[in-house]
Amino acid sequence: MEIALVGWSLALTVLLAVGVLWVLDLLGRLRELDSRFERFSHEAREAGPGTASRPLSARLSRMNARTERLALQARGIERTLLRTVQGVGMVRYSAFEDTGGDQSFSLALVDGQGDGIVLSALYGREETRVYAKPVESWASNRSLTGEEEEALREARRRVNPDLG
Repeated sequence: MEIALVGWSLALTVLLAVGVLWVLDLLGRLRELDSRFERFSHEAREAGPGTASRPLSARLSRMNARTERLALQARGIERTLLRTVQGVGMVRYSAFEDTGGDQSFSLALVDGQGDGIVLSALYGREETRVYAKPVESWASNRSLTGEEEEALREARRRVNPDLG
């Protein structure tokens, strides 16, 4: 029983010491803030009522101008990003029965608006043929094979994952 009381007493003493140190630290921080506020108030009183706000007003004007420049720059970047490749979809397959290893492929490269190309390479034992078809607004004016359509769907999912 006495050991438990000693343990509790020791724990409470440590907690009390930590609490006292914390309060002393907070008092020191409060004194520092009070000192800063007094210096600021003194400088503002000596400078006059309108003088203290002039540097703040100039700084605010500079920040507003910078914010406007950054907003213009951000709009330019957004316009540029719409035209970059954002969706990539690739499907590998065997185009011919006598070749294995899924060496043929269809690759769709499109921007954020669905404009781009679908490339297909058909690998055969004697030759490889490459085809390119344009894509505008997620569709092509050329007929697409099943693999090319699948590659385009995959690219669209990567641009807009909400489409499933």
